[in-house]
Amino acid sequence: MQRTVMDLWVGLFVMIGIGALLVLALKVGNLGTYSADQSYTLIGHFENIGGLKVRAPVKSAGVVVGRVTDIQFNTENFDAAVTMSIDSRYQFPKDTFASILTAGLIGEQYIGLAAGGDETALKNGDKIMKTNSALVLEDMIGRFLFNKASEGDGNGNDDKK
Repeated sequence: MQRTVMDLWVGLFVMIGIGALLVLALKVGNLGTYSADQSYTLIGHFENIGGLKVRAPVKSAGVVVGRVTDIQFNTENFDAAVTMSIDSRYQFPKDTFASILTAGLIGEQYIGLAAGGDETALKNGDKIMKTNSALVLEDMIGRFLFNKASEGDGNGNDDKK
């Protein structure tokens, strides 16, 4: 009898541990905060998506309002078409601005939505007309170095006296 009671407590403890690990995994993966049950689809075209991935969050004011569901290369305009699933509780105006942002200095990339002031709301399948592509660190460093190199006087002298 003593052995079965001990086995029961150990089994219960193991089940609680597995449940806690599952909750922790959902929190770390940020998968428990958004449900796609009732949602609508928006499409945004970006010149450069950087490291954006499918299932990346779509946030507005820091709140997860949706997820990226698909990323395709558009051969007509040679840009990336990003499909987003937005929770139907959140309605955004037609002049909403979509930007690809980075969480922290080298964190994950996500789409940030900045609502405009238009009276009409975006509907299922609408395109977001105002988009801002991802900032690529290598491009920024290259531009900075190019600008520094072109600041000289053209003779290789940098006006140092």
